[in-house]
Amino acid sequence: MEKYNIYSAKLLPKWEILSQGHRACQGCGELLAVRQVCKAIGPDMIIANATGCLEIVTSSFPDTAWTVPWMHVAFENAAAVASGIESAIKVLKRKGRYPTDREIKILAFAGDGGTADIGLQALSGALERGHDFMYVCYDNEAYMNTGIQRSSSTPFCASTTTSPAGKNSRGQRTNKKNIPEIAVAHNIPYVATACPSYPFDLMAKAKKGADMKGAAYLHIFAPCPTGWRTLPDDTVDIGRIAVETGIFPLYEVVNGDYKMTYTPQELLPVKDYLKGQGRYRHLTEQDIEEIQQMVKNNYSKLLKKCTL
Repeated sequence: MEKYNIYSAKLLPKWEILSQGHRACQGCGELLAVRQVCKAIGPDMIIANATGCLEIVTSSFPDTAWTVPWMHVAFENAAAVASGIESAIKVLKRKGRYPTDREIKILAFAGDGGTADIGLQALSGALERGHDFMYVCYDNEAYMNTGIQRSSSTPFCASTTTSPAGKNSRGQRTNKKNIPEIAVAHNIPYVATACPSYPFDLMAKAKKGADMKGAAYLHIFAPCPTGWRTLPDDTVDIGRIAVETGIFPLYEVVNGDYKMTYTPQELLPVKDYLKGQGRYRHLTEQDIEEIQQMVKNNYSKLLKKCTL
């Protein structure tokens, strides 16, 4: 594999694992993140892709947007299939039927529905067993592919088709499930959060996680113009504001040790993030203040873990 520098735009690899011609929505944060992950890791990979937006827009029969071995698997078992691929290659190497000196990266791709809800059992099992693969969650905070239904990754007060805001409801009533922390609890070598608005941070984490021996988990913030009711050309700005407000902090956990990979000098008010999204247009000042306090508390807890 050619040498490249994932911290320099001029020295990034030229390969594009995800080809042009897919059917993603304009401004899709998920596809932007996928491109960055694949660019960082390179062509020597096999991908197990759960049902979801990514699978639908890249594999319209008889065509495919993938230039590497890629398989569509059921909504709930991306981690199980990836762990099976990793185990199969081990057996083939042991039997002399696969080059022992070839390093193939095994990846599982899924959205927040296929990770935080339907696929959580398979993910937990694969992490607990310690398979050598990287699981990547593209979190657009709802089941966008099937009609913008809430998932357990949908944020507090966000309006979806199954948690609609109305006279007697402020939208989603539960807090977003913290899947990175659940992954950390499995004592795996590497867990990280990332956002495509910070491409070099994302690509560095993707490469680090894929190169790590053992299981790795990468949780990526993926703005969705369709589901969030935002303009397509605002996707990168929304990602940046999510990080700058502390709503989606960027950090990594290496063998249990927490480290912030980007720390804003001063957190912006969450209103700056919420005001541009149609899914939050029903919020009152009281709602915004409640969300602000929640973000402040969660961010403070994370910072304490990073200083232990």
